[in-house]
Amino acid sequence: MSDTRSTASEWPRPNWSAGDEHAVLLFFVFGTFAKELRIPAARHGSKGLPAGVELFRYPRETLEQWEGFPLHGALGEMLRQDHPTAFEAAMAAPEVLSVRGRLEDAASLDYLRDTLGVIAGLMDIGGVAVADPQILSLFDQETWQDRFMVEGGAPPRHHVLILCNEDEDAGGGMAWVRTRGMRKFGRPDISIRGVPHKQADAAGELCLRLVEMQVMGTHFSDGQELEIEGLPDVLKARRGGSLDDPHFNNTHVELVWPK
Repeated sequence: MSDTRSTASEWPRPNWSAGDEHAVLLFFVFGTFAKELRIPAARHGSKGLPAGVELFRYPRETLEQWEGFPLHGALGEMLRQDHPTAFEAAMAAPEVLSVRGRLEDAASLDYLRDTLGVIAGLMDIGGVAVADPQILSLFDQETWQDRFMVEGGAPPRHHVLILCNEDEDAGGGMAWVRTRGMRKFGRPDISIRGVPHKQADAAGELCLRLVEMQVMGTHFSDGQELEIEGLPDVLKARRGGSLDDPHFNNTHVELVWPK
């Protein structure tokens, strides 16, 4: 159960308008927990898990049999390299708590605030590591607190991952800059193709600007033209992808960097 005595501040989305998207949350908390969970969520500005988000409890050896277990396979190796100490602690933990849900698009981000606060509370009562497969990341208690337990809410850039790879479709010398993690907000991820490597940082900054707009509720429609300060041409947004796309695990808005 959760301690729900909270004076949590609201996390509004001032640009929100109703859409048909759904937010998807998925976290795994590794640790050793008492038989009855008394989660000090209010300590972290949370009113407890929102409607639509559930907590499931498993022995680690049981969940390890699941194909999607986050500490195995390519994702597990990535997490091990990213945070080896937290990875070892997670592998040694006897229990895993899965926190997950699918929620209708909402005018506030209170659902995310409350879920993050519950996870912080779980780290207070026996959790040793949190896996967030949507951004390919693993956290110990200190790094979780530093990244997400920020007064007034962590900035949008803390909730997403910015990736930069060779753009094989654009030929040599071009980068593909994209995001992961926007399913938490019920919005598509951002994909920018054909970026000269020397301009990859600028494309990453653009990704963050578009992420922030969507986090605040903005929708980008298919074919919408975006005028970006500092770029010589407008960018045309193309909606595409699917939730099964392994590059995003989400739909995405694709842009082509001007030549």
